[in-house]
Amino acid sequence: MRAVVVGAGIGGLAATLSLRRAGHEVTLVEQAARFTEIGAGIQLAPNATRLLRRLDLLDAVAAQAAHPSHMSFRTWSDGAEICRYALGRTAEDAFGAPYLLLHRADLHQALAGAVPPSSVRLNTVVVGIDQDDESASVTTANGERLRADLVVAADGIRSAARQWLFGADAAVFSGTAAYRALLPADEVADLDLPDLGIWLGPGRHFVHYWVRRGELLNVVAVVTAATATATDEATESWTARAEPGEQLREFDGWDSRVLDVLERAGQMLRYGIHTRVPLARWNIGRVTLLGDSAHAMVPFQAQGAAQAIMDAAVLGDTLTGATPAEVPDALDRYVRRRLATATTMQADSARTGDDFHLPDGPEAQERNARMSAYATEHVFLPQATGWAVDVLEDRSP
Repeated sequence: MRAVVVGAGIGGLAATLSLRRAGHEVTLVEQAARFTEIGAGIQLAPNATRLLRRLDLLDAVAAQAAHPSHMSFRTWSDGAEICRYALGRTAEDAFGAPYLLLHRADLHQALAGAVPPSSVRLNTVVVGIDQDDESASVTTANGERLRADLVVAADGIRSAARQWLFGADAAVFSGTAAYRALLPADEVADLDLPDLGIWLGPGRHFVHYWVRRGELLNVVAVVTAATATATDEATESWTARAEPGEQLREFDGWDSRVLDVLERAGQMLRYGIHTRVPLARWNIGRVTLLGDSAHAMVPFQAQGAAQAIMDAAVLGDTLTGATPAEVPDALDRYVRRRLATATTMQADSARTGDDFHLPDGPEAQERNARMSAYATEHVFLPQATGWAVDVLEDRSP
């Protein structure tokens, strides 16, 4: 069969590889003129890395990653540890795949490098998707029509394909914004930071972890709607710059290590965090959504990329051995296997952000006590129950 995948982000690349692995001919269409090193850190839990192994990419990705030994939750004001959970070899032995910390560009490069250049159409803007009972087609800005047996729209959080399929539907501002930066490891070596640290405070949280084999520290500092601006609501960008020193004012009074990192970061990037309203379905006929176009979520459980990779794996699985006539039914099965899990993860991620940002007082004290008690009884954090799920073993109808 022939497929067209629209969008060469992590989801689109993974879908291309999964469909090729299923034996199909794939054309990957991307509006950017070239692949660039954009974005910053990304976390990949075992539910995603085991799927990279099936694509024969895990070794290449792991070689570029940092391998954290643990995850540490801390209080905002003095850095006291609330609790910690095991990662590293302990998690890999338990779940059969590693927990990796990566520069997004390193993951993207590994995925892109596995796609034959002859299958990729860069600098190609899609202006329409059409279909009939026999086939689907993508129309480009220069008037070309690419016909196929199915079209996969992995065109991101501001997906045009989603609107073409389901009508007007804009990305939703989450009420949170994030500062981000990458720092060379030697600039923060004196701070004795945990491998993966999450600092919780009123209306804010601060995350840091190593990427690129431990050579860089990825920093993400999140603020809530109290200080989020109209610009944040309008901007979902990897390249919007914050005002100099702005991050220090936002985190005034926090533990000195947090402020040291933010000061050494210099000018940071700031962007509004957006989501999409859950859909009741992702597909119509021979066309389906995948990844952020279907289920963009806030990043507070670090599962956005993982869920896109899982989408891609299930898509390839449901289309293995399928004929062109069977595509609509196969896409129905793909959505049934993925929609509920991704929608639940959207909601869980939003609740996690609320929990991280509780004001000082009884609620925060109860949260900290609850987290500490759970860590005393369990080696891995609560959402790790989902890391054991193998989406390719769940073939429910």
